[in-house]
Amino acid sequence: MSDYVPMTREGYNRIKAEIERLENEEMPRIAEKIADARAEGDLKENAEYHAQRENQGLVQAKINALKAKLSRAHIIDTSALPKDQVVFGARVKLKDLQFGDEEEYMLVGAGDEDYETGKILSTSPFGAAMMGKKIGEIVEVVAPRGTLRYEVLSIVFDEE
Repeated sequence: MSDYVPMTREGYNRIKAEIERLENEEMPRIAEKIADARAEGDLKENAEYHAQRENQGLVQAKINALKAKLSRAHIIDTSALPKDQVVFGARVKLKDLQFGDEEEYMLVGAGDEDYETGKILSTSPFGAAMMGKKIGEIVEVVAPRGTLRYEVLSIVFDEE
């Protein structure tokens, strides 16, 4: 598996904006709270001070993780991808071959995933199993409860 993280330009910009918000709004707010707590005196028994220091560490860890994700970002131009097979950016309708249910998913990159609306990471096991499939082909996903099988019913792309 490659180290790069596929994402759209929009996903990249969304993550970049979140980093800027954390650095320019959250961190200064926390620093102010730490300064206020420090001014209250004895730091050994100052719960507010310790809570804000911990919060500062958590926010910095989130900033670092987001920056690491951006450093591995690979911007995908979905307009240049094939339209007759499942690729990054495709909206795929599947039929569960065991139960007959139809499900729809969109393959997205980091920062765009939203599992409640069917936007799944193209690098997830389920997303990766769909890649390259064409209408009528079978997708097999190995899961703890056994191999799940789906038929690809349609592949569409949102207008850009």
